[in-house]
Amino acid sequence: MAVTDEAIEKIKGMIVSGALRPGDRLPKESELAAELGLSRNSLREAVRALSLIRILDVRQGDGTYVTSLDPQLLLEALSFVVDFHRDDTVLEFLAVRRILEPAATAMAATRISEAQLDVLSSQLDALGAQPSVEELVACDLEFHRGIVQSSGNSVLCSLLDGLSGPTTRARIWRGLTQEDAVSRTLHEHRAIVSALRDRDTEAARAWATVHVASVEQWLRSTL
Repeated sequence: MAVTDEAIEKIKGMIVSGALRPGDRLPKESELAAELGLSRNSLREAVRALSLIRILDVRQGDGTYVTSLDPQLLLEALSFVVDFHRDDTVLEFLAVRRILEPAATAMAATRISEAQLDVLSSQLDALGAQPSVEELVACDLEFHRGIVQSSGNSVLCSLLDGLSGPTTRARIWRGLTQEDAVSRTLHEHRAIVSALRDRDTEAARAWATVHVASVEQWLRSTL
């Protein structure tokens, strides 16, 4: 194992074991290096690497701290990596969405508040019957984010947020080239809201599946 990897594993071990907790300040560099049996250079590289993936927060002139380790913060790294996707992997991202998003929508059916449902309905009303493709896709992102947040699972929310990027261009492309894409999307959105209002978990799951699968099916047929 490379010395930097060893240093990363040792710091990770301290966090996992509870020796270092969210918000804790790390000991001084010289003390921590001696405690872990590492060179100061390898420790420095490990801290730099762990700060890039939001495990540690290096505050100039104040020291290094363990972050909140909140899932949304940690999964920012996923979103960064996902941005480097190739066009031929978009179908794979859609397939993952088709697995996760219906589950999140079903979970939201029992948790989403009436106020949140009213917000979703208002978003759809504001679009009107013939929005531009760009307006529709922007609303689509906010619409699904609002539902997934209502699932009560922050990890699921962060995962789906990170996965939404690669499929955005596909959704715009579909809206521009498929004749009934806009009207179908609006119909599916309203059906999802209706199922959520009825607190019908299976109907919510089914409509969310139809919604993601329709984009996936269209893209598969055009490639």
